Amino acid sequence: MATAKTEKRWQIKLDDSVQYLKGIGPERAKALRSVGIETIEDLLYYIPRRYLDRSTILPISEVKVGSTSTVVGRVAAFGMARTKRPQFQVILKDKTGFIRLLWFSKLRWVKNLFEENDLVVASGQVTLYRGLQMIHPEFEIISKKSDGEITNGELIHTGRVIPLYPSTAELKKVRLDSRGFRRVLKLLLDDVPSVLKETLPPELIVDLKLLPLQEAIRKIHFPDDMKSAKEAKARLAFDELFYMELMLALRKKRVHREEGIAFHKPGSLVRKLLEMLPFQLTEAQRRVLKEISADMTSKVSMHRLLQGDVGSGKTIVALLAMLMAVDSGYQCALMAPTEILAEQHFITIHQMLESLKMRVDLLTSSLSKSERRGVLQRIKNGDTRVVIGTHALIQEKVEFFKLGLVVIDEQHRFGVMQRARLKQKGGSPDVLVMTATPIPRSLALTVYGDLDVSVIDALPPGRKPVKTSIFTDSSRSKVYEFLEKELDKGHQAYIVYPLVEESEKADLKAATESYRFLKEEIFPHRRVALLHGRIKSREREKIMQAFRNREYDLLVATTVIEVGVDVPNATVMVIEHAERFGLSQLHQLRGRIGRGTDQSFCLLVANPPLSQESEKRLKAMSLTNDGFKISEIDLKLRGPGEFFGTRQHGLPELKIADIIADHKLLYQARNWAFKIIQEDPGLTQRNNLCIRSTFVRRYKKRFSLAKIG
Repeated sequence: MATAKTEKRWQIKLDDSVQYLKGIGPERAKALRSVGIETIEDLLYYIPRRYLDRSTILPISEVKVGSTSTVVGRVAAFGMARTKRPQFQVILKDKTGFIRLLWFSKLRWVKNLFEENDLVVASGQVTLYRGLQMIHPEFEIISKKSDGEITNGELIHTGRVIPLYPSTAELKKVRLDSRGFRRVLKLLLDDVPSVLKETLPPELIVDLKLLPLQEAIRKIHFPDDMKSAKEAKARLAFDELFYMELMLALRKKRVHREEGIAFHKPGSLVRKLLEMLPFQLTEAQRRVLKEISADMTSKVSMHRLLQGDVGSGKTIVALLAMLMAVDSGYQCALMAPTEILAEQHFITIHQMLESLKMRVDLLTSSLSKSERRGVLQRIKNGDTRVVIGTHALIQEKVEFFKLGLVVIDEQHRFGVMQRARLKQKGGSPDVLVMTATPIPRSLALTVYGDLDVSVIDALPPGRKPVKTSIFTDSSRSKVYEFLEKELDKGHQAYIVYPLVEESEKADLKAATESYRFLKEEIFPHRRVALLHGRIKSREREKIMQAFRNREYDLLVATTVIEVGVDVPNATVMVIEHAERFGLSQLHQLRGRIGRGTDQSFCLLVANPPLSQESEKRLKAMSLTNDGFKISEIDLKLRGPGEFFGTRQHGLPELKIADIIADHKLLYQARNWAFKIIQEDPGLTQRNNLCIRSTFVRRYKKRFSLAKIG
């Protein structure tokens, strides 16, 4: 049984581990810190990136040229060869034949290792030159036993399934390549059975047929075969997913206990706005509004995610929720990640609420001092019922009279602390977070597992799917011809570029340079405007308003139009250097068109040669308009960390588990975590004490962040 002393040992910093761990001195400890390995426990959990199966040992006479094989034999001869290029050779023999081992580098190290009659296991690709040979093989000197017997238990570098570890230039400098890691970990793992404490209750391990932790740690580093390596990884992946879902379960339990505001049922303001709308809400919008209304009228604080594809009508649903709060005497705040999106929300909401004689204010960093003073005063005294802004909303000087509802748009762009600061501006306001980035179910369970989720899964009636085509730079004339035809019909178009101005470091076509060319050379007879983030916000809004009013035919822009821009008459979007954009960003840009009843077209212009990943992105765009399918593909291409910044949610970073490959484990982990917290929220039952101690030790700091997110 592990004692307090031995349990503590695993948290010892590597710098202080000399008395406990052979092979790790100050230089190696420093190199290991560079890849996040701070403690002995971290080192145990530094798992192999892949394995090589070298467990089958063949007689030398049976190895085939071109194959990767493992042989065992005794050293018949060794020494430096007399050739133009310095090389060290070892001749191995067994009862069936000879094979030569060759080295052209690391000669000073390797030439002092061998003695005649050493028993050696070697693995590598077999080539033929004046006989069988292996160049730079993996090898291990086993013994000088006369009987020549060996067992796999003695081998760590070959003759078995061997682990290959991630390494860096800094690690390699201190000889912590895969070979170095294997040596260090072999010594460390000898102590695992006696000191590594189990992290899961016995009934869970039995029910899911998981390996015990001690066995999993041993087998992840030195598996008996590929099957046991897979089982070990599954156990450690489950641990990661379980404790992440446990954190979400605890956070959800806390949220559902948190007393909030019991708003009145939808009142006169909601009814008046619905009567004014020039369209009917879709069935999906009505369903979601009912879910939000049920949350807001209860005494428990609302924490709900509103998810919907681009153009699905999330903003009007959020506005109706805000009017519920205003009807009950409260203020609302909508926070957007960019000024242009905040401005777009402000214009849309201001126009809708103007006839209701309700004050709506915009708060961004672009306001003048006098404008800002006026807005802050109106927010403080309650004259402003709806305030829309950027990060400026969370600054200390912003004081609300009576904040009741917080709406956060494109919320994944905000960190935990930013969202928390806005919420803390009120007593215990309800929170509605929105995203137009469709999220695969497996990722939603990791990022939003603590939230109630509403999905608008239908577009407004009359919308037609956007037709997407791929063009190369050489077929640009066809793109311009197509644009002319659409503009002749009275429609409008966007041309989007990745940069504002040309630079020596980038060969991308830039918006400002291309704007001049398009205006003067290609479309001199058209009204062409330029829009990018360096233009002051007021000027940007004038340009966008003029484009909405059809005063311009063509808008040349950067990705400032990625979200929030809604011009139903715009039917064409040309995306230049489409291969340089991410899949999610391409989908968001395409969502700016197809907002009217006319057929819309997205033309992706790419400059070959394209990488394999770029080809997959563009092909996905041309095959589907379904945001959820797009997000699944994007997640597979980029991985969860890059796809969606899970770190900003305060959740643990997944180092072993893969939420795509391990989706079955994810659902099992979620079911068990939520079941345990439901039955034993304090984790005080005997079987759950191991969970409690592990959670407090590993995740307490992260949970303090996560629970405010």
